Amino acid sequence: MNDIELLEIAKNAMEYAYAPYSNFKVGAALLCSDGTVFTGCNVENAGYGASNCAERTAIFKAVSEGKRNFSAIAIVSSSGDETFPCGICRQVMGEFSPELRIILQRSDGTPSVYSFKDIMPKFFSL
Repeated sequence: MNDIELLEIAKNAMEYAYAPYSNFKVGAALLCSDGTVFTGCNVENAGYGASNCAERTAIFKAVSEGKRNFSAIAIVSSSGDETFPCGICRQVMGEFSPELRIILQRSDGTPSVYSFKDIMPKFFSL
């Protein structure tokens, strides 16, 4: 699967976002090493601590289905420009795939690709 296809899947996932408080919708598409794709969207809650990001939603769905090895994640948002994962999402990514490719969408629709270690060079691990 190429980067543009993965971004398209993330865009479709964004349509399911529940963001009545921020109106900031995010979609993610997680590509597992075996080619399986899991999607996620952000889900807000009036008690903000109970909210969940699109990236973690996709990762947790994959883990709950027995997947642990991920090769890439595409992330899009209603901002129409690059949206980097938050710190908590970065930590979760590092738990499973410190070699993960992060694919974001620029405002012109083209992908920009980062390595996990580019955006989180020193993450916590045991």
